[in-house]
Amino acid sequence: MDRSPMRIGVYICHCGLNIAATLDVEELRRFAETLPNVVVARDIQFTCSDAGQNTIKSDIAELKLDAVVVAACSPRLHEPTFRRTITEAGLNQYMLEMANIREQCSWVHMDSPALATQKAKDLIAMAVAKASLLRPLETESVPVSRDVLVIGGGVAGISAALDLANAGLRVYLVERRPTIGGYMALLTDVFPTNDCSICVLAPKMAEVYANPMIKLMTYSEILAIEGTVGHFRVTGVTKPRYVDPTLCKGCINECSSACPVEVPNEYDFGLGKRKAIYMAIPQSVPLVACIDTNACIGCGLCAEACPADAVKYDQQAEEFKLDVGAIVVATGWQPFDASRKEEYGFGRYRDVVTTLQIERMLNAAGPTRGDIVRPSTGEIVRSVAFIQCVGSRDQTVGNPYCSRICCMASLKNAQLIKERYPDADVSIHYIDIRAGGEGYEEFYLRAQRLGINFIRGRVSSVEEGEDGLYVHYEDTLLGKTLMKRYDLVVLSTGLEANSDADVVGNLLGLSRRPDRFFEIAHPKMRPVEAHIDGVFIAGCASGPKEIQVSIAQGSAAASKAMQLLFKGEIELDPTVAFVDRDKCIGCRLCVDTCPSRAISVKDTAFVDEARCKGCGTCAAACPVDAIEMRLFSDEQILAQIRAATTVKGEYPFILGFLCNWCSYAGADLAGTSRIQYPTNIRIIRVMCAGRVDPSFVLEALRRGADGVLIAGCRIGECHYVSGNLHALQRVEVLRGLLKEIGIDPRRLKVAWCAASEGDILARRIEEFVEELKDLGPVGTELAAALPSGKV
Repeated sequence: MDRSPMRIGVYICHCGLNIAATLDVEELRRFAETLPNVVVARDIQFTCSDAGQNTIKSDIAELKLDAVVVAACSPRLHEPTFRRTITEAGLNQYMLEMANIREQCSWVHMDSPALATQKAKDLIAMAVAKASLLRPLETESVPVSRDVLVIGGGVAGISAALDLANAGLRVYLVERRPTIGGYMALLTDVFPTNDCSICVLAPKMAEVYANPMIKLMTYSEILAIEGTVGHFRVTGVTKPRYVDPTLCKGCINECSSACPVEVPNEYDFGLGKRKAIYMAIPQSVPLVACIDTNACIGCGLCAEACPADAVKYDQQAEEFKLDVGAIVVATGWQPFDASRKEEYGFGRYRDVVTTLQIERMLNAAGPTRGDIVRPSTGEIVRSVAFIQCVGSRDQTVGNPYCSRICCMASLKNAQLIKERYPDADVSIHYIDIRAGGEGYEEFYLRAQRLGINFIRGRVSSVEEGEDGLYVHYEDTLLGKTLMKRYDLVVLSTGLEANSDADVVGNLLGLSRRPDRFFEIAHPKMRPVEAHIDGVFIAGCASGPKEIQVSIAQGSAAASKAMQLLFKGEIELDPTVAFVDRDKCIGCRLCVDTCPSRAISVKDTAFVDEARCKGCGTCAAACPVDAIEMRLFSDEQILAQIRAATTVKGEYPFILGFLCNWCSYAGADLAGTSRIQYPTNIRIIRVMCAGRVDPSFVLEALRRGADGVLIAGCRIGECHYVSGNLHALQRVEVLRGLLKEIGIDPRRLKVAWCAASEGDILARRIEEFVEELKDLGPVGTELAAALPSGKV
C-alpha cells in the first residue's frame, strides 16, 4: 500500500464569535502549520459558507491536497457538508476529518480561554494524525425491495400507507386489531374544528381497503424481523376470525342477535356490551365480523343465523412472510390506567369516567347513543367536572411529561356537552391550560364564552356521596380549598407508550426514551427516522401528539421511505468491517458479538457488508486483530491517542472514547446548552462504545494519560443493541488486568447517557477529574509500591 507523505490542508473556523470569542484562532493556525504533512493552514470566518467552501476547493486544486481537516463545529452537524465540498473538488469524500472545537471546546470552556486553546491544539493535532492515515473508500450500490411494511393502522399508518401506495410502492399494512382506524375512529369530533372524526377518517380507511397497491392485513401480528435496510425479512401471523372475509357481508345484526353471550365492549372502554361475535365499530375496515374465542361458548347459533354461510369454526391462523425494503412503525399509544390514581375513585365509583369513555358517550354510535348520562343511574347529567393531567405531568406515576392533547380534548368535550345541555354546569379543573397549536387559543376562548368554568388548582380527591360525587380541590386564584358536588367526573387521562409495541421494538432494536416512547434519530433534524437504517417512526409511537401532527408524520415517514427505495437500489456505506483472512483463526467471537448478525464463519470469518453497521464491536473483540474497520481503524485511533498525549498540557489528563450516537451527541448538547466542565478531557469519537479495544486504553495509560473515560448509550438502549454491554464486559476484564499490573482500576471510568443528557456527561467528567486528583498522576501507585530508593 502506498504510504507516501500526505498533503493535508487545515481550515480553522471562527464561526463568527462562537469559536473566536474563546479560542485564539491565529495561534491555532500557526500551530497547525507546524504539524506533519500539513501544507496549508487557514482561518476562515465561516468555513461552511460558500466562500469558505470555495477556499477549500481552490486549495485542493492548486495545492494538490490529499486530505482536508476542518476545525469547526461537530462532525454530526456539518460532516456531510464538507464531504460534498471536497467531492466537488475531486477528492474522495472520506478524505475528510473534523476537529470539534466549538461544541466540545469553545462553548464548554468559555471561562478558560488559554486552556481551551491548548485543548483545541490537541484536537487539531489528533485530527491531522488521523487524516494522515485516511484512505479513499468507494461506495457500492445494491438492489433493494421497493415494498414497504407499515406496522399500525391508526391515522399515522393510514397516511403513510396511502402516500406510499399513491407513489407506486407496494405496501403491507399490518394491524393487530380487527379494524384499522385506531383511536381516532372511536372519537366523536376532533379539535379545534369540531369535525366529525369518523366522517373525515372513514373515507381514508375505505381508500386503504380499495387501493390495489396496499395489502391490508388486519388481526395480524409481527413475529420476527431479520435482515437490514433494503431487505427486511418479516414473519407474521394472521389470527383466525372464524369468519370468512370473502363471504361476510357485514350484516352483523343477523349473527350477533343470535349470540347469547354478552361481554364488556373494549371499543366502548367497558361502558357498553358486545356479543361474542361482533364488529369493532359500524365503520370497520374490513367490514367483517370476528368471533372472540375467549367469550364464545360454541353454541353454533351464529353459524345458523348467518345468511351468507360465512362463519367458519375450522379457520386456522395463517403465517405470512414478507421481504420489504423499509419499515414504518406507527404503533400508536395506550391510555393511562386511571385506577392507578386511587384518590380519584376510577374503578370504584361508576360515575367517574375517562376521556375515552366520555368520547364514546358523545358518539352517536356509542353505548349511550350520544347522551351524556350517569352510568350509575342512566340519568342525563346536570353537572360535569373534568380533571386534567391524570397520568401526565405526574412524577408519582412515572410520567413527568405533558401528553399534549389532554387540555384540548377536554375543551372539546366540555363544549359538546355544553352545546347539548346548555343548562349543565361544566367545570374544568386544570393546572395549566396548554393551547399552543394553530387555532387552539381561539378554541379555548370559545369554551370560556360558552360558560364553561375554569378552576386552576389540583384536585386532591373524589368521594362518592348519596347524591353524587364530591370533588375536593384547591382554587389557586381564590387561594382556597373547596369541595363541590357533580353528577359526573371525567378524568383527562394521558397518553403512554404502547406496551403492545414492545415486540416490534425489540425485534428492530429500537431505543426507548425515558418516557418509554420510541426514540428518533434527532428530535429536530430527523423527526421520523429511527437509529436503524430503513426504519421510520410516525405518530404517537415516538411520543404524544395531535391527530394532525400524526398525519403529517405519517406522510413524512412515507416520503423518507420513498426517497430511500424509489431508485430500486441503495448505496452501501463503505465504513464497515472487513476480515484479514490470513490472520483469522475462526474462533467465532466476532459472530457472538456482532449485533447485526452480519458475520458468518466457514473456514474464516466473512462480513456481509450490506448488514454490517460499522459499530466495530467485532474488531475490538477479535483476539488476533483479524478484523479491521475501514474508518475508525485501530491505526487511526492509536494515532489520535499518540497525538493527544504528545504534550499533556494539564493535569489530570483524560482521554475519552465517546460513541457517536449518544455520548458524543450528549457532549455536543452540553456545548449547545453552554454547560461548562473542565478542559482536562480529549475526546475521540467512535461509532460505538463496543469499538473500544483494550489496546486503546492500555496505550493511553502507557503514554501518560491519567485516566480513560469510555462513554456510550444507556444500558439497554444501545444504537447497536448490545455494543455497550460488550464494552462493559471488557471494562470489567480490563480493570482486573490493571489491578494485576499495579495500576489503580479507578483510572478507567465508564459513563452511560442519552443524546439528550449532556448535563449528565458533563457531571461525569467533573467527577472523574476530582477522582483523578485524589489518585495522583498515572504511575503514582507504581512508584509507591516500589521499595524506597528504587525507580
